[in-house]
Amino acid sequence: MFLRHRIEGHESLRSNMDADALLNPERRMLRVMQQKENHEWTLEEILSACEWTDQAVAVGAGHGLSNTGLVNTSESSSALVRLADEGLKARENGLLEARIWNWLSKSDTPDMKGLQSEFERHEAGPGVGLLKRLGVQLENGVFTSANPSDVSTKIEARTAFLHQLPAASESLDGELLEHFKSRRGLIESVISTTRTWNITPKGQSVEPESLQEKQSISEITTELLQSDAWKDADYRPFDVTLESATPRTGRSHPMQALIERVRSIFLEMGFSELVDDYVQTAGWNMDALFIPQDHPAREMQDTFYLENPKSIDLPKHLTDAWGAIHEHGGETGSVGWGGDFSADTSKKGLLRTHTTVNTIQYLAEHPKEACRVFSVDRVFRKEAIDRTHLPEFHQIEGIIMEEGANLQMLVTTLKTFYAKMGYPEVRVRPAYFPYTEPSLEIEVKWRGKWLELGGAGIFRPEVTEPLGISSPVLAWGMGLERLAMLVLGLDDIRQLYISDLEWLRNQPIL
Repeated sequence: MFLRHRIEGHESLRSNMDADALLNPERRMLRVMQQKENHEWTLEEILSACEWTDQAVAVGAGHGLSNTGLVNTSESSSALVRLADEGLKARENGLLEARIWNWLSKSDTPDMKGLQSEFERHEAGPGVGLLKRLGVQLENGVFTSANPSDVSTKIEARTAFLHQLPAASESLDGELLEHFKSRRGLIESVISTTRTWNITPKGQSVEPESLQEKQSISEITTELLQSDAWKDADYRPFDVTLESATPRTGRSHPMQALIERVRSIFLEMGFSELVDDYVQTAGWNMDALFIPQDHPAREMQDTFYLENPKSIDLPKHLTDAWGAIHEHGGETGSVGWGGDFSADTSKKGLLRTHTTVNTIQYLAEHPKEACRVFSVDRVFRKEAIDRTHLPEFHQIEGIIMEEGANLQMLVTTLKTFYAKMGYPEVRVRPAYFPYTEPSLEIEVKWRGKWLELGGAGIFRPEVTEPLGISSPVLAWGMGLERLAMLVLGLDDIRQLYISDLEWLRNQPIL
């Protein structure tokens, strides 16, 4: 009996000695837990009993008590399924297939033409695909269904599924869960961790008096020294081995830094920079580059045409020259595109769709002067915003015009540029563009795969001869945002323009 009491006394003494080293949050948490022996404390109970609002304080205190053996910590994890950004929109506005099916059910003429007029192009195509998998048929442009009630039931089940979230994955319908996992941006799975704590006999043996919170002093003030209170004060310890906070300084946005990097490489290679207007004519933007006037890219759904200015004057000799080239090839030996050429179409005002519109004008103004020029500037196209497309983006453009310029010079220039960007493995493949012959696609090796980054080629005679250019013109272009995604390791182009300060701070200096 004497020995047992002696051992228990030693255990209590050691426990109280451990308590002396506890921080104030640990003291409070242990004092609260001593009130309920053999109780499993949840995070919510600890926060309430300790009058805390910050979960990090509770978790940190629990970790410290666990390290000293005063409490035991238990953790369990579960997968929680919740709505992602597109899922939140779908719950509010309705699933795409639900909205299209509702329209089809009410429409007197449920055909493809009506669908395309009612829904955006980026919705109509995917929506039809979703409905086909539900049993909706498209025959001769008209939508039909052998079992409309079955389609409605399946869509209602999908809608109900979204309204169940967030929920544990094991509580959800497995088939519907797999369906939504296959659709981008609707749902996401997150791991939820649950912590509980229970006091150990060692923690229970600590005297409550030793768990009174102390006022720790972290800064010595003049008042403290003058009062002599510093002699008996409890000072907060500092661990000088801990990593300090990283000082935050101003820096360029990654996109601007990349632009400056591209500029410096071109300047180093002997190029001059060209800067010009966003607003251009369809003539310079397309006709000058031998893009036919009935080309799909010229339609309203691809190009931002302007109301002001709706039309911009062009010299008659230019529109006549372009007209001759387009209709019958002029004096180039080409047969042209055939059909009628409209000078009024050439004069339409638009936001440039590429920066070649500016370089071709520069060449027209200096047809006999050898040059090496580049441009890094904004261009505009009617694109649906998604992970790989933006309606406003940057294009990198390069032009070499000189006697004797050839395909080998073009390929060597491209390989030199990408090597300076940090991508030594470059290859080119045959391609087709209306304004170059031969035409090339440029690819670089990235993470073991070949990635297409732009197009290149030598301007056709149909482009150069109407402007009085007799020397070969080497040209290439690429999207800067695509290059930025490559350099920064992104898979979503939108990240480049989201005001995420933490992400910006953690980007490498380019």
